[in-house]
Amino acid sequence: MATASSIAASIASKTKTKKKHFVAQKVKLFRASDPLLSVLMWGVNHSINELSHVQIPIMLMPDDFKAYSKIKVDNHLFNKENMPSHFKFKEYCPLVFRNLRERFSIDDQDFQNSLTRSAPLVSEAQGRSGARFHTSYDKRYVIKTISSEDVAEMHNILKKYHQFIVECHGTTLLPQFLGMYRLTVDGDETYMIVTRNVFSHRLSVYKKYDLKVSEVTVRQRPPGSTVAREASDKEKVMFILKWSTNHLHTMCFEFISVYKAKELPTYKDNDFINDGQKIYIDEENKKIFLDKLRKDVEFLAQLKLMDYSLLVGIHDVERAEQEEVESEDNEGDDEGESDGGIVGTPPDSPSNTLDSTKPLSPGDFDPTIDVYAIKSHDNSPRKEVYFMAVIDILQHYDAKKKAAHAAKTVKHGAGAEISTVNPEQYSKRFYDFITTILP
Repeated sequence: MATASSIAASIASKTKTKKKHFVAQKVKLFRASDPLLSVLMWGVNHSINELSHVQIPIMLMPDDFKAYSKIKVDNHLFNKENMPSHFKFKEYCPLVFRNLRERFSIDDQDFQNSLTRSAPLVSEAQGRSGARFHTSYDKRYVIKTISSEDVAEMHNILKKYHQFIVECHGTTLLPQFLGMYRLTVDGDETYMIVTRNVFSHRLSVYKKYDLKVSEVTVRQRPPGSTVAREASDKEKVMFILKWSTNHLHTMCFEFISVYKAKELPTYKDNDFINDGQKIYIDEENKKIFLDKLRKDVEFLAQLKLMDYSLLVGIHDVERAEQEEVESEDNEGDDEGESDGGIVGTPPDSPSNTLDSTKPLSPGDFDPTIDVYAIKSHDNSPRKEVYFMAVIDILQHYDAKKKAAHAAKTVKHGAGAEISTVNPEQYSKRFYDFITTILP
């Protein structure tokens, strides 16, 4: 009989690849419009099922931070409309990420359900180097495509990151890394990482900022420094133009209309300052937040990581209440026009387990789920909920970054505020700037 340790060894093996031939699969359908997402759903489901048979070790061993499990699937005849016939699924450091999920108070069954009961949702957000984002159907988790360099950097920091999470008892503004995978379909490799969603699954975010303070503001910057960060026109607005002939019978563009390019544009440092935006939280929450931020950025500086940002999402409670009233009015009108029939849920559709919990008042949230949320204080100009977390932490201060810093110093002068400072300078400047947005 196989022992728990032998099973763990097989899952954590670096050398063995399982190969399975499937004829039928009777339990779950993994229906996603993108075959890659179907493979991800299948792989996460398989991985969690395998881990459920592995005894939780008393402590993680050094080899666990180098381990992986791999599976190759051929002749997958069931659900072939959505699943490729041949694919590979690789999970990095499965025991480590299981331990991290536990420390972040995430149950593996809940994690599995969120990522496999229904297809992940496409997000309009786009990260560095064209990274694509999805959220789990219940919006609890974010799935991001990453590069092989990011995977290597994650391996470099994982042991220290895990130790930091242990020491801070999972209380951090850093990304909560929950799983890292490689998917191979048609010979193409795609790397993905899963994190907890910074934003809420139920409280809509109406404005979003990415604060990096890579340069000082336009009004404050000294001569020779670079322009402050702000959202591009491509992010904020879209112009509709068409070719037409003017009175001189020459072809030209005719302006038709303008609309918001994205439903939720990502605004930047300068936009935040020009909007007169502030984060109005009480003194106790401010102290807790800044204490976490200080420890987080000091840790990142020790790892020689930089170029991270503070992602800020703002929920307007009064606006949400008004929209809810309008929505209920519209539903009432629709009900008056209906034939009174009851629309059933398809048998294999996921039930919304999030809605089955006790109802929350406007602006309220479950702090065990919305771990990055903070309410505005009672005297703030508007009743708001803020979601704030440090993101994009995998940028290492390497030779390329040092060369960029040297080049910018030559171009703009040693006294100019430029983004390519060293990690210690970056962490201090970042922390100092964030303290200014909390009045």
